[in-house]
Amino acid sequence: EFQDTNAIQYAWLRMLAGNKAIVTAVGDDDQSIYGWRGARIENIQHFSRDFKHARTVKLEQNYRSTGTILAAANAVIERNAERLGKNLWTDAGDGELISLYAGFNEQDEARFIGERIQEWASSGNLRSEVGILYRSNAQSRVLEEALLRLQIPYRIYGGHRFYERAEIKNAIAYLRLILSRHDDTALERVINTPTRGIGEKTVERLRERARAENISLWQAAEKIIPDLPGRAANAVRGFVDLINGLPGEGSDLCLHELTERVFKASGLVDFHGREKGERGQTRVENLGELVTACKAFEPEDEDQSTLRQFIDAAALDAGERQADSDEDAVQLMTLHSAKGLEFPLVFLAGVEENLFPHKMSVEEPGRLEEERRLCYVGITRAMTKLYITFAEARQLYGTETFNPVSRFVRDIPTEFIEEVRLSASVSRPTSYAKNTRPGSTGSLNEPAVGGLDLGQRVVHGIFGEGIVLNFEGKGAHARVQVNFDQEGAKWLVLQYAKLQVI
Repeated sequence: EFQDTNAIQYAWLRMLAGNKAIVTAVGDDDQSIYGWRGARIENIQHFSRDFKHARTVKLEQNYRSTGTILAAANAVIERNAERLGKNLWTDAGDGELISLYAGFNEQDEARFIGERIQEWASSGNLRSEVGILYRSNAQSRVLEEALLRLQIPYRIYGGHRFYERAEIKNAIAYLRLILSRHDDTALERVINTPTRGIGEKTVERLRERARAENISLWQAAEKIIPDLPGRAANAVRGFVDLINGLPGEGSDLCLHELTERVFKASGLVDFHGREKGERGQTRVENLGELVTACKAFEPEDEDQSTLRQFIDAAALDAGERQADSDEDAVQLMTLHSAKGLEFPLVFLAGVEENLFPHKMSVEEPGRLEEERRLCYVGITRAMTKLYITFAEARQLYGTETFNPVSRFVRDIPTEFIEEVRLSASVSRPTSYAKNTRPGSTGSLNEPAVGGLDLGQRVVHGIFGEGIVLNFEGKGAHARVQVNFDQEGAKWLVLQYAKLQVI
């Protein structure tokens, strides 16, 4: 499509066309979303200027989406400057309102999506008619876990499941070497990742030594150093020293702290951070999300180390079979991968500031406009029903964040949106109070503490109104985390907080 062409392709076209050739270009400037890989929206915007007698034909009637979905998409994209300008319409009717749900955290958001899919399937619809779209590749982890818990088959479209991604396999291989130096598979995976000058010839010498003496590759590495030439010997010695210097299984570090220490010492984050374009950024974000998974992990066996239990759990997740191409399964994908696809039911997940639009785009007008086009693409993937979801609090890339709902949601007129409210209500932007309806999911299945439930709105005598995010401790030691509207997130001792439910 013409909006995806780069500068060289456009220059080539103009030279080939000259002054007499007839050129027909087909494209949609509102779907130009690949600037990060060289596409130039200016090519289609300047076409009529560069080809003087060009005539523009607008194809504005839409045969995919309902009137409400198209109205929302039009409202979002019209805020971009220098558009060629079009207004999508349909004669298929308005259809349902767009449903907006605010989870109190990312697990609640993912659970909500999973339960809506169960309702969809139990009504006789196909799971393959459902698409879950998200801005960042790392967001898939918590969604995958929710679908696995609910036994909903799924596929990652155009990519790998979280624990099957190369950077995640590399990271876990380092953790496996902490548990056992004699894990040959893990050692082979990371002995030269990041690159440290250990080539295939050196690795083959390690294999030969290990086979000859019936020992592990790690033992072979320790023994073979004196027999290697200088550079190879230094490289292998550096790797051995690196692994020996990592915190052990019995370290007093928390699991996520240990993982962060491993990433820093191994150089994985710096290695992927130096990769050009969005690929490197995506891989760094995935490593951060692995730290988030470590933070959220709850060990079940007090007699086993948390690290060992986490690696076992990750292996089980990685071993879960991805649905076959002909199986009735939900499709998960990034918004960039969703272009050209359509689904009767679409979930647009994680639509909050600094995530969508991405934090690296909000300060640069051109990149922010591309994020807006990405939102337009996401909305228009929905044929019949669209859910937009976000989280009040989110563990993202290893850090707890409290982001407001995305500006793109605020661009949509309130008459096109209804809020979904569960039995324990959650905080939502007040501008969307117009259309609300009760949800059908019942309780949040979380134990009440001190008469409070997760997701409830409360008021504090000093800090004002907020939403309950978390609990810890019991009795006199019980604490509650509340995200206050004006003061942000705070932990309070429950017996002294004197919180009142609103």
